[in-house]
Amino acid sequence: MLEVRGVSKSFNGALAVDGVDLTVRRGEVVAVIGPSGSGKSTLVRCIHQLETIDAGAIYLEGELLGYSHRAGALRPLSASAVAAQRQHMGMVFQQFNLFPHLTALQNIIEAPMRVRRKPRAAATEHALQLLDRVGLAAKAGAYPAELSGGQRQRIAIARALAMEPKVMLFDEPTSALDPELVGEVLEVMQDLASTGMTMVCVTHEMDFAYEVADRCIFMADGRVVESGPAKEILRRPQTQRLRDFLFRERRRAEPEPSAEPPVLEPTERG
Repeated sequence: MLEVRGVSKSFNGALAVDGVDLTVRRGEVVAVIGPSGSGKSTLVRCIHQLETIDAGAIYLEGELLGYSHRAGALRPLSASAVAAQRQHMGMVFQQFNLFPHLTALQNIIEAPMRVRRKPRAAATEHALQLLDRVGLAAKAGAYPAELSGGQRQRIAIARALAMEPKVMLFDEPTSALDPELVGEVLEVMQDLASTGMTMVCVTHEMDFAYEVADRCIFMADGRVVESGPAKEILRRPQTQRLRDFLFRERRRAEPEPSAEPPVLEPTERG
């Protein structure tokens, strides 16, 4: 479904992504993990063509993204051609990026109507089905300011699904959420995975990566350091770099000790 070949991307001379190779099969869920600044988010932004790559190539179902072969050379596609390719990939960001002046329903039908020229009735019917799928059928008329962070992110997922993408890209979709809201978003993502959606998920949620992902990619310093079946590499990492990362993530996920003194139960008298 998706192939990344030797992709590199620099910002002001600093390599953010350094020669990354990645193949994602149809229906596969790939979790991309790694420390902050490792190039994870830049990689998925390159796949979605929000960033222009400096080297390498990206293919979706065999079609080269962002470029075409003309006169024996690679030529950049026009902005409209890039936008047409981008329609086949759904993207869910760290921030929700919903239109604040539109209701949940209006946010979802906007792109299918304007980009795909879908009739309003058909777009609305599909949007209502998606709202039900993400557990927000009752919130169709609510504005983003009236929704919790978890609800807004679920609306963002429904909005991406409304374009009927071939692959879904997630860029740390739970990082901006309060801890108690993370589960409701991960539950929707898990449901998507169970239906065979092809997914590339940049995430710090190690339990999600372990339970849901088919494969896991560990990045550091812009490179893929280790990759393999998710359960295998998360249970038995082969590199010290991944061992150290997983140790820090486990420590981060542990609940902080309460500042309250323990409540001692009175002992029973015999």
